[in-house]
Amino acid sequence: MSDAQLVKRVNSFIARAQQEEINLHGFCLSVDGVEKVSAYYAPFAPGQPHRMYSVSKTFTGLAIGMLAEEGRLALSDPLCRYFPEWAGDKPHPFLEQTLIEDLLCMASCHRETTYKKQTDHCWARTFFTVAPDHAPGMVFSYDTSASQVLGALVEKLTGKGLLDFLNERLFRPLGATDYKYWLQDPSGAAIGGSGLCLSLRDLHKTGQCLLDGGRGLVPGWYVQKMGLKHIETPLAVLPEERLGYGWQCWRTRAGYAMVGMGSQLCLIVPAKKAVFSVIADTRLDPNGHQRIYDAFFEELYPFLGEEDMPPAVLTLKALALKDRAVFAQSPAGVYRFGENPLRLKSLRLEGDCLIYEREDGEMVLPFTRGDTRLIPFPGHADTPAIAEAGWAADGLLRLRCHAVGHAPCGFELLLRFARQQVTVQARCSQDPLTEGYSGIASGAL
Repeated sequence: MSDAQLVKRVNSFIARAQQEEINLHGFCLSVDGVEKVSAYYAPFAPGQPHRMYSVSKTFTGLAIGMLAEEGRLALSDPLCRYFPEWAGDKPHPFLEQTLIEDLLCMASCHRETTYKKQTDHCWARTFFTVAPDHAPGMVFSYDTSASQVLGALVEKLTGKGLLDFLNERLFRPLGATDYKYWLQDPSGAAIGGSGLCLSLRDLHKTGQCLLDGGRGLVPGWYVQKMGLKHIETPLAVLPEERLGYGWQCWRTRAGYAMVGMGSQLCLIVPAKKAVFSVIADTRLDPNGHQRIYDAFFEELYPFLGEEDMPPAVLTLKALALKDRAVFAQSPAGVYRFGENPLRLKSLRLEGDCLIYEREDGEMVLPFTRGDTRLIPFPGHADTPAIAEAGWAADGLLRLRCHAVGHAPCGFELLLRFARQQVTVQARCSQDPLTEGYSGIASGAL
């Protein structure tokens, strides 16, 4: 087949993502060790660190595998053996039964993340102080505190920060040397389950390393087993996530993937000798992960290895809302609000700028209709954001704002102007930055 065919498939993937309003920040595709395409949606650029969220879990797991290879731990070891200062003399029987491998495959003794249930500056310690609620190793239950404990175990056994250890043992030898950092809990420990911030290309290099069997950097036995199904996940919400869980990674219909909130993804596809990596912010779309999986497996996967293309680096524009100018209005004056869940006091529209007052002060949100605009996040001058807006129907303005710092999140507003009134409907991805942007409120001139 001609070189142009895979190019067409990549373009089909891009078009589908645009049509389905998938808020991509970048993606990278390699086949048989050759990078075919890398794409960045402005303002995102090569080498820029991006919050990985739960992709961090996979990297924490790789560090555990390295320590197991050295004999400094065994995956079958009881967890309490390594933390007697937290487990105490008489740990709960379920905690006492918990093995390191139980944490790797999200089959711990806790139903949910423990550091969200108990206040402690040391998040890992809460795994031992919150009462367990079921026997370990039996069922899948997504518990980010399990990954926090695994990170704490790496730091305890090595005497190094989690990122320092991985820089030394993985990133630098791999040539994955873009600037990266790892967010910490209040005690100064790495947030092992969600705190890694690194570039798309360093994520992709790691994925290629795993496809290649670890290249001696990650133990080959660990790479062979990490992507296998170690626990069933039939109750997961998304179809792709019902295929089972490995060691700090998810099974897919053709291999396995590192997966983080907001659709940070790295798909390892052995049958096609392919790696597909994504950075994004789909937190406003509960089906965001699945949309990307489906687009990849339907638009790209069938053609990998059968068609070719010269390497390409694409610079694209971030997702923008459509603007139907015929519906635009120019509301004059200030709308006042009574008590409401959005904590709005007043609102006015001045050209392409929304100015609104909340209990925490006046916010300014400039936008460009039908396009994206880089602005400070309202009320947080030091946090960059992308704003987009468009008139969607008669008197109905749709507006989105996405933070693009180390906590990608955002909110969306629908503003309906009619009869000297405005009704604002808001939703958000949950984050301290977006607190208060959920609900409905009506105001009048």
